[in-house]
Amino acid sequence: MPDVLTDVLTGLSAAAEETPTYDVAFVPPEWVLVLLGFTMVLAFMTLIMTKRLTPMVALILVPTVFGLFAGAGLGMGDMILDSIATMAPTAALLMFAIMFFGIMIDVGLFDPLIRVITRVLGDDPAKVVLGTAILAGAVSLDGDGSTTFIITTSAMLPIYLRLGMSPVVLTCVAGLMNGTLNIVPWGGPTVRAATALGLQPTDIFVPMLPALGVGIVVTLGFAWMLGLQERRRLGRLDSEALLTGADGGAFSTVPKIFRGSDATPGARAALRTGNIVVVAGGRSPVAAASVDPADTAMADTMLDPARPTLRPRLIWFNLALTLAVMVLLVLDIMPLPYVFMVGAAVALLVNFRGIKEQASEIVAHAPSIVGVVSMVIAAGVLVGVLTGTGMVDAMATWITDVLPPALGPFLAPITGVLSIPFTFFMSNDAFYFGILPVLAQSAATFGIDPVEMARASIIGQPVHLQSPLVPAILLLVSLASVNLGDHHKKVLWRAVIVSLVMLAVGILSGAIPFFVAQ
Repeated sequence: MPDVLTDVLTGLSAAAEETPTYDVAFVPPEWVLVLLGFTMVLAFMTLIMTKRLTPMVALILVPTVFGLFAGAGLGMGDMILDSIATMAPTAALLMFAIMFFGIMIDVGLFDPLIRVITRVLGDDPAKVVLGTAILAGAVSLDGDGSTTFIITTSAMLPIYLRLGMSPVVLTCVAGLMNGTLNIVPWGGPTVRAATALGLQPTDIFVPMLPALGVGIVVTLGFAWMLGLQERRRLGRLDSEALLTGADGGAFSTVPKIFRGSDATPGARAALRTGNIVVVAGGRSPVAAASVDPADTAMADTMLDPARPTLRPRLIWFNLALTLAVMVLLVLDIMPLPYVFMVGAAVALLVNFRGIKEQASEIVAHAPSIVGVVSMVIAAGVLVGVLTGTGMVDAMATWITDVLPPALGPFLAPITGVLSIPFTFFMSNDAFYFGILPVLAQSAATFGIDPVEMARASIIGQPVHLQSPLVPAILLLVSLASVNLGDHHKKVLWRAVIVSLVMLAVGILSGAIPFFVAQ
């Protein structure tokens, strides 16, 4: 079985380009690479979820240490630079996408939409969270995570901030819904599985419709429960605020959001959360508890209706520019980084005529841009070490080699379960082109059809979309200024449940065989 995997990986590499070679100090045994690979990923996840290290620092230092243990030596620099080179377009895309939509929020393009959504959803947090899930699901039908997160965050984040809701709930719901719908036949995973096994995407997807439908229902259920939790939390805070309010008078507990490092003059209290200063509206200060302690930051967004960056006379131009950018994004006829570069430049030129105004607007969004771009580039260290040292190949070989022959008839559900951690820890390309063909070939000896293995392989997508190796999720947490570890703590276990439920429904509906008798 290891020989088959090696042949598959070698063939894919040769089809693309000559496999790079690195000046490594030594090559450890395969079992050592397996141990180092899994330990490295576990150490990285533990450090960011316990907030011992920021994601960027963990993405750089953890792979560096384990790469040295794996014998990378002086060759580690080349491994990492090759990986970073492949991520440079993604970093450029995220940088200018954040800038473009940040400008559109500042100039007030989304204010009318926010007012409409607010009237429809009201001030009920449960309805707002459910509306977030529905909006994310509708936009996810285009198969592109970045588009989904840009539109959902732009429309919903200001509402979350106005109501004092946790932005982590927004990222959790949006990420979960997008991951569930990522198995559509025009999406990346299904196409990759079909290509790797020589199948038609529709043959994989159509029998999975019942599983997808139940997965969407479960996701909506999670969204509603999260909304109810936010409703109870905010209701409790309202009661506490009324009991502790200054001067004994009633006041609004909804904070106003201002950009800057200092509280607005005259504010009686301030609470710093990342780039945002939350100041009291009315006579009494905002209680510290009015911001979820799980949120390490909120957003680089101004909701002040009198903010100086508003450009009401240019709303139709900004709308036309945004629609043009979105059309080009969907048509994919030009490189996406260049589309957002031009869009951001035009938006700055038209809305902010002076050099100082343009510079100020760029600087205003710098914290969000630096956060996400640094993570994307730092992720190149993790990917470079995993691939360059051979850890990914060794991990894949080990998993496929340790499966006892007695489990052969159960390879379809086993593949579904394996797809959950595998697609989180590695790219879809590595899983679908490297591991799936090996599993499918082994399953064929037990009478399991390749199309059934392909269906099982897409089960893990709700979890895959939360991986720090997926640029879209880095864009989402950056737009909402949410810590990646906070997002993972709220979303990962829910994503695992959605995946397992979809696997169970796939088995019950006959799309995925549980056992094949020989």
